[in-house]
Amino acid sequence: MAETTTRRVPIYPDLANKVAVVTGGSKGIGAATCRALAANGVKVAVVARSKEGIEAVVDPLRSSGAEVIGLEVDCTKFSDLEAARRSVQEELGPVDILVAFAGGFGALTPVQDITEEEWNSVIDSNLTSTFLTVKTFLPGMLERRAGAIVTMASITGRFLDIPLTASYAAAKAGIVMFTRHVAKEVGRYGVRANCVAPATSLSERVGRIMSAERIDEIAAMAPLGRIGLPEDTALATLFLASESAEWITGVTLDIAGGRIML
Repeated sequence: MAETTTRRVPIYPDLANKVAVVTGGSKGIGAATCRALAANGVKVAVVARSKEGIEAVVDPLRSSGAEVIGLEVDCTKFSDLEAARRSVQEELGPVDILVAFAGGFGALTPVQDITEEEWNSVIDSNLTSTFLTVKTFLPGMLERRAGAIVTMASITGRFLDIPLTASYAAAKAGIVMFTRHVAKEVGRYGVRANCVAPATSLSERVGRIMSAERIDEIAAMAPLGRIGLPEDTALATLFLASESAEWITGVTLDIAGGRIML
């Protein structure tokens, strides 16, 4: 099974001193994105549910000199997000970059066995949380006529090569279309919205629900010959947030090692 590696983070000078909010920022791709943004001089708000997970990301970044705060937030609750928005503005300033990565799923459940509770939970934690996060922070961007939004889909919401679970696929496909609608509506205000869609990437969740043998099988499916790493998606997100992508909006970027070629 592939192991996470440390790679050089590219520097985009225009990102320095901007303010970013990263939901789902305590683990995996979200945490890697927080580190990449901080390496670019971005002031980062790490948003997640777990206090311990937040501290595991925030403390090393602070020790390295980054300006970062951590906020315990349930992204399925608009009131929590509104409170977070006020805290970020008071402590860091107006939000320039919004990275809506909160989500996930807990089990590989066949369609006939998905309960109503499980369906609603997966849809809410992925699609609804993305909508509420954008709804919370978008008005400030529209007022300032500037901003970059990056949402999180998945290969399973784009193309069916291996089944995961239908609730998760439906939620992630919804995020792709939601992001397009946002981009279409807000482009005239100088706000961009794009989506990243990673293939299977090493994370605590993947390690919990898949065997090492299965992970190696999935890695072999990619033309580039390995499984994804959190940094793969984090660095793509960094690009989309920067002015180097100022003529890109409404795009879903497949971070898939060649498993999707469209």
